[in-house]
Amino acid sequence: MYQFPLHVLYCGVGIYNIFYWNKEIIYAIFPVYMYRFVRNINIESWRSLGSIILCVAGSEAMFADLGHFSKKSIKIAFVCLIYPVLISCYAGQAAFMSKNLHVKDFNHLSQSVPGHIRHFFIVLSLLASAVGSQATITASFSIINQCLALNCFPRAKVIHTSDKIHGQVYIPDVNWLLMILSLTVTIGFHDIAKIGNATGLAIISGMLVTTCLMSLVIALYWEKNLFLSACFLILFGFVEIMYLSACMLSFHKGAWYLVVLLSLSLTIMLAWHYGTVKKYDFDLQNKVSTEWITEYGPALGVSRIPGIGFIYTDIVTGIPAFFSHFIANLPAFHQVLIFVSFKSLPVPYVPPSRRYLIGRVGPKEYRIYRCIVRHGYCDHIRDTDDFEEEIIRSIGEFISMEDIDFESLTSPEGRMVIVGKPLPQGNALIPLHDDTDSNIGYASLTNNDSQISPVGDSYKRICAPVKNKKVRFMLPLNSPKMRECVREELQELIDARESGTAYFLGQSHLAVRDGSNFVKRFLIKTYNFCDKNCREPPVALNIPHAALVEVGMVYTI
Repeated sequence: MYQFPLHVLYCGVGIYNIFYWNKEIIYAIFPVYMYRFVRNINIESWRSLGSIILCVAGSEAMFADLGHFSKKSIKIAFVCLIYPVLISCYAGQAAFMSKNLHVKDFNHLSQSVPGHIRHFFIVLSLLASAVGSQATITASFSIINQCLALNCFPRAKVIHTSDKIHGQVYIPDVNWLLMILSLTVTIGFHDIAKIGNATGLAIISGMLVTTCLMSLVIALYWEKNLFLSACFLILFGFVEIMYLSACMLSFHKGAWYLVVLLSLSLTIMLAWHYGTVKKYDFDLQNKVSTEWITEYGPALGVSRIPGIGFIYTDIVTGIPAFFSHFIANLPAFHQVLIFVSFKSLPVPYVPPSRRYLIGRVGPKEYRIYRCIVRHGYCDHIRDTDDFEEEIIRSIGEFISMEDIDFESLTSPEGRMVIVGKPLPQGNALIPLHDDTDSNIGYASLTNNDSQISPVGDSYKRICAPVKNKKVRFMLPLNSPKMRECVREELQELIDARESGTAYFLGQSHLAVRDGSNFVKRFLIKTYNFCDKNCREPPVALNIPHAALVEVGMVYTI
């Protein structure tokens, strides 16, 4: 599709070659010649099937445009335009070759073009190849994006270039990787024949995988008869396996590169998926209930310190394992805790009125909340101060809504409620923008910056203050409908914000249990290597390092 102008020109050259060199070559389109070829097959002619498959290279790419054109338009374009153009182009080259069999070591594709326009066609071919490569690049972006959604590929930065088309993405890391691989193939092989062998194996492998997946679609998604699905698989699979076997005969002549690349890619994807699933399962199995803090916290001597603690976690129920690990080693946490989870939605933007889901964890007196931040693929939540302001304002609205409708918003784990719409009684918290005040965060413990008080007054001050720009809050002056308990909770939330904010992130690492088999050890080591050398986990905020607390855990599996 992208090489359409070049194909039209080659069609004209093909018609010229047919009439100039061999008019009878057009009869080769009849199936009887294919039967004679198969009847007199030998190892050399069978090997040539791997080159014949290159004739359809590029023409199948037009079916990737189903997202942009209708099926009917693509069928008409293929039958009335693409197919005749391909027949004319390759028949013309065959006519030229039939009268020039004595010539060895030449490129029949360029030699079949008349000499006075040959240089023009070479330049046009280079431009068409550059344009046609965009189909491969965009397809790679789409496939990698889907693999990232399935946790089958290491973390990469995905840029959505359109707020109307969800699948229109750009991945800089993959773009650089494709450039490196392309240069490696070109510089390493120095031979168009070897590159052609690898290309043929790639084409027929893609067709065979498509046939296998299509048979599953027929049986499972369309819910057709299994016999019909089996007939489809056998009919098309037999032809494709025949071409695949022919391409494998040229394995040592360039096709090995594709097999190596395929093995490397599958190994990385399998190891990443295995490690990600194991880590997530470990988090789910080792999360603790709210009662672990509310009931056993006082027995462990856990103290509450002034401030707000934001705990980032992927799970939306229970207490994450890394935070319980932190409490077990440092028995203190902030007077207000907020468990924050980010969830991406398949929409470009999520309006602020529907972005935050707020719920309560445990009894009211413990001041522990859960917040799920929903965002679209074009949303950018980067400013920490604005994020804190929105979270605290949303929690204030939730507290007011809970007072109005207490029974429907209360459950053992806490029902999640969408907040953001204006309340009938007005805002629960009024922001006061103050550029001169300071926000007290938490820095790392050093001998010069912080001190720990004796055990009797444990952990009154665990970190040094860090000044930062912030937005302050105050309660509305005239609110006769607000109950005293609600006012106290809101005031405690304001005081905690004034005392400072800390951010908790879990850093988990996988370790192999002694006595594990080789496959498990290899997958875990591959995952750890990719985890250390790929991009950091996608935290949606520019968290100041002085206010960041990373809690490390080692998962032995």
